[in-house]
Amino acid sequence: MAAITQSPKKATSPKSYKKRATKVKTKIYVLDTCVLLYDHSALNNFEENQIAIPITVLEELDNFKVGNETKNFEARESIRIIDRLSKDFTLQEWIPLNNGRGGEMKIIISDSDNPSAADKVFGKKTNDHRILDAALSLQLKEKNSSVVLVSKDINLRLKAKALNLPAEDYKTGKVKDMRFAYTGKTTIDGMDSAIIRKMYVAGSTKKISALGDDRSNNHFYIMKNCSSSALGYFNESKKIIERVDKGYAYGVKPRNAEQAFALHAIQNPDINLVTICGVAGTGKTLLALAGALEQRNQYDQIILARPIVALSNKDLGFLPGDAEEKVNPYMQPLWDNLNYIKNQFGPNERKYLAIEEMREQGKIQICPLAYIRGRSLSNVVFIVDEAQNLTPHEVKTIITRAGENTKIILTGDVRQIDTPYLDEQSNGLTYVIDRLKGKDLYCHITLEKGERSDLANLANDFL
Repeated sequence: MAAITQSPKKATSPKSYKKRATKVKTKIYVLDTCVLLYDHSALNNFEENQIAIPITVLEELDNFKVGNETKNFEARESIRIIDRLSKDFTLQEWIPLNNGRGGEMKIIISDSDNPSAADKVFGKKTNDHRILDAALSLQLKEKNSSVVLVSKDINLRLKAKALNLPAEDYKTGKVKDMRFAYTGKTTIDGMDSAIIRKMYVAGSTKKISALGDDRSNNHFYIMKNCSSSALGYFNESKKIIERVDKGYAYGVKPRNAEQAFALHAIQNPDINLVTICGVAGTGKTLLALAGALEQRNQYDQIILARPIVALSNKDLGFLPGDAEEKVNPYMQPLWDNLNYIKNQFGPNERKYLAIEEMREQGKIQICPLAYIRGRSLSNVVFIVDEAQNLTPHEVKTIITRAGENTKIILTGDVRQIDTPYLDEQSNGLTYVIDRLKGKDLYCHITLEKGERSDLANLANDFL
């Protein structure tokens, strides 16, 4: 009778039921290999929840552990972390993650008796399907838990959802809302004409209140009043608005306000990190090179780099020749821009000859990003083109290489990503802009108007 009369109202109370269900229903995140290749510290980013790693992931990490690319480094670090965690345990049991939040981890193996096995559904046994099998088996065993597959692979997430397995992207390092992406510039209509006049007469003004209360550090402004206007740059530490001019940089003159802002940021001695975003033809790489060449006497070297995104899933080893010959086809866009700048001058002019001399002496150099780890870059301008194809960790690795008197310029278009596991919200360029906006030493500008040709603009607008 005691069992019958034991608090029946509590058992049927909706509020009580919700509280108890919340306690019982734990979350188990099943990690795909690409998550650990994207971020070796991912195991620490799931708070108090449990993490399951399919044994196939260990096999794939083993295949990726050899090499000099970032993914090889991430694979080695992931293996070391799992090894440290399992020092006093077997991996067939839930072991503590030591993340200070009570999280646990274990290795899981697919159940061959699972009637919903992915290889049976899709008709092909691949590593992706083995990972799906392991997650589906866990879902059947852990009835009181919510099993979620976490993967950077969009197609694998879709396959999981098709098999009634919840799946989501790895969200750490992902910018939440791109609709309000930082552009680095603001247009102010109705600016006091006296301030605009002061900008032209004195080159700056201390009336920063004209920018409003939401003014941003290292931010650019287009200030308008009827027919008059001025371009300005605000620095919080100096408490002034400086005028920005459309001056030449090694034969290249800005064609619009945004390009003037970009050159100002590149040539600003107080700024050590510059990011420039824009669609094809907006002049990102050209401005970075021109600004760097204009400051050639202030630095020992100009280093050019871009992420190597191999075509047809073939590595550099597929191409003939030595290391430099393998890299050169990927770096040709940088040489094209350099040749364009050089051809602004005659073959006997001093600036033309200066570029030739810098190339011969190695003062203009191409550096594959795979070899940047471990280096210390001092007294250089380091230009990284197509930075949207880098992960947040890769960008951090590059920036932390900066030594004394080094300026890093990252250029790219976040809507033109060539790697399968990155998107507009999770790439390294977007990550840097979102995390560093308004900080000292950093400046960003988004270029919007294409200046390459009318045909390029037509393609950007309508194709």
